Amino acid sequence: TCCIAPAGIVRAQGPSGRTPDDRARGGRAPKLARATRVAGTPRVDGVLDDAAWSTAEVVNDFVQKIPTEGAPPSVTTEVRLVYDDNALYVAARMYRQDPRAIRTSLTRRDGESDAETFTVSLDTYLDRRTAYSFTISSGGVRGDAYHSQDSEDSGKEAQFDPIWNARARVDSLGWTAEMRIPFSQLRFNAAERQTWGVQFTRNVADLAERLQWTLIPVSAAGFASQFGHLDGIAGVPPARRLEVLPYLASDLTYRANENRANPFVDHAGARAGGDLKLGLGPNLTLDATINPDFGQVEADPAIVNLTAFENVFEERRPFFIEGNELLTGRGQSFIGRPTWFYSRRVGGSPHAGASGDFVDAPANTTILSAAKVTGRLKSGLSIGALAAVTPREYARTYESDSSFVDRIPVEPPSTFGVVRLQQEFGSQQSNLGLSLTNVQRSLGGSTEHVGALRTLLPSSAVAGGMDWKLRYKQGMYEITGWVGGSHVSGDSAAIARLQRNSAHFFQRPDQSYVRVDPSRTSMSGGSASLRLDKNAGRFTLGGIQLSTRTPGFEIND
Repeated sequence: TCCIAPAGIVRAQGPSGRTPDDRARGGRAPKLARATRVAGTPRVDGVLDDAAWSTAEVVNDFVQKIPTEGAPPSVTTEVRLVYDDNALYVAARMYRQDPRAIRTSLTRRDGESDAETFTVSLDTYLDRRTAYSFTISSGGVRGDAYHSQDSEDSGKEAQFDPIWNARARVDSLGWTAEMRIPFSQLRFNAAERQTWGVQFTRNVADLAERLQWTLIPVSAAGFASQFGHLDGIAGVPPARRLEVLPYLASDLTYRANENRANPFVDHAGARAGGDLKLGLGPNLTLDATINPDFGQVEADPAIVNLTAFENVFEERRPFFIEGNELLTGRGQSFIGRPTWFYSRRVGGSPHAGASGDFVDAPANTTILSAAKVTGRLKSGLSIGALAAVTPREYARTYESDSSFVDRIPVEPPSTFGVVRLQQEFGSQQSNLGLSLTNVQRSLGGSTEHVGALRTLLPSSAVAGGMDWKLRYKQGMYEITGWVGGSHVSGDSAAIARLQRNSAHFFQRPDQSYVRVDPSRTSMSGGSASLRLDKNAGRFTLGGIQLSTRTPGFEIND
């Protein structure tokens, strides 16, 4: 089926009659699919009997990527797209000559199995760098991800969990899938007519066959930059997003082996708080939270650490997941690039400990409030900003011989601030980024315990830098790099601890270029790198990188 672009869409062309995108693809114009507006929306049940589907254009010109690149597929796939004011609907008919061979294994959301899968990927900004992917398996298992860079796997955010519906059904012809993707779950620029990047992918696991609508050669670099175009969506403004989620939670704990001498056995507790999500125009989103509840967050895996360095865990808390790549710059996958912002520091375990016959210490620092603004402007400028406040945390201790109960501060009041800006430019999606982070701890006071915190932690930490990615030939060649620095200050005892810890080891006897200075009240350092990569090609891939870091470079706050 041939899909013709709407008459109202005119694409800028160069002297050769081809667009810059076409020249980046080696002269190939992007394939076109069209979504049809319907009045009666289909029912998402996996049965393609709704009248809306009969009005939709059919996309069926798939090709093999694996095992034989560019060859006709051994199975037929048909895709239809319609939409209304609220959502995009996708129907897919996956034919099989042997339907009984279709596997319907069940897994958790985003899980992998031996079932067939069908995926719709959308580049809603048409920036040819970022994309959303929505997957349904023949067993009815959904999967979704956000691609923060022009790569199918690198920078893939599987924690992205939008609210959408999908159903699959196996029948005598093969299997079918229906999806409903609300526009409120997507970010896109305000325009009367939308043109998005789109890709359809079908994996037939039992045949070891991978089919694509727009072929992305194995030897080619890029993912979203290789998509076809989705036209036809018009009159759909970005959603005015407003979500308020208050909560009230309680807990009850009982232990059979309870020690009756422990005065800190708490059987019941309660907490309250809430989250707010507000759209700031079509491009920016404000997320705010008060005393957030992470009780439903998946626990970290158990790890036995036999090294001198701490474990770095993946972020799992919903507030910090969405838009995290705009704050961390994870889309800039430079080898060895400093992680200016590690979100698990906010609300992490208290730094200090307490001792006694019985101790009641908080497992995590409470987040009193936090807010962030994330999004991408029409100019190609991505914005991420976050602020968070945590209170002073106490541990309660009890001495049995004297029945003395004490409250010992184990974490000072702290504020966290993060800003990241990233500007995209040029037809090859090159970009320039700037990051700045700041931590301030209130370590004032004259009590013995507060004084202990002052000797343990820096009172101020500032870090940040600039990074860049210059792309040529649609990402076949890339010049990447960064330059940045850090500055921490505080009590001389705290700075001496930094000099001696395992990230620096200034006291090493096998070097003479730096020594521990116990009188220092601050420490500064820098890092820089320049790298050249060849990411695609028939025979050769490679890269070369030059990096440097000064001994005082410290970004662990």
